[in-house]
Amino acid sequence: MRYRFDGKQPVVGKDTYVSDLATVIGDVVIGKNCYIGHGAILRGDYGRIEIGDGTAVEEGVIAHAPPGERFQIGKRVTIGHGAVIHGKYIGDLAVIGMRAIISIWSEIGKRSIVAEGSVVKMKQIIPPNVVAAGNPARVVRDVSDQDEEFWSWGKQLYIDLAKKYLDIGMEPVG
Repeated sequence: MRYRFDGKQPVVGKDTYVSDLATVIGDVVIGKNCYIGHGAILRGDYGRIEIGDGTAVEEGVIAHAPPGERFQIGKRVTIGHGAVIHGKYIGDLAVIGMRAIISIWSEIGKRSIVAEGSVVKMKQIIPPNVVAAGNPARVVRDVSDQDEEFWSWGKQLYIDLAKKYLDIGMEPVG
């Protein structure tokens, strides 16, 4: 469901799927060809969330902008199941692993990968093109060609899934 709050309402781009089971509140701008999964919560109540084209916000993600500020999420970003993101910036083509935490005012560089379950602390900056893991997250290596190949496939998978949901929809049973 999408909700107007404090005079602002979500804006959703062409060919973007937002699950009826997701909650999108207030000042949230979602690009085209995105996937917003079941149970995701995007709170643009006291800050603005901007999501770039081709981004997947998977099931159970919670996203919130810092107070009075903008949380910019780039193009073709993958945000894994159950992640909690409250950052300032996630660069294009980045991957946030399942159950990762991106704390307030943190920044994730372009093409970087934050491993599953990792914690990026408040105001921490993860540079571009690296894999970060742990609590607190630390750079463990550079992004490999194999990483790029796998995540390119995964990103397209969600763009295609969004289109399929839009084309055929879900049907309640029982």
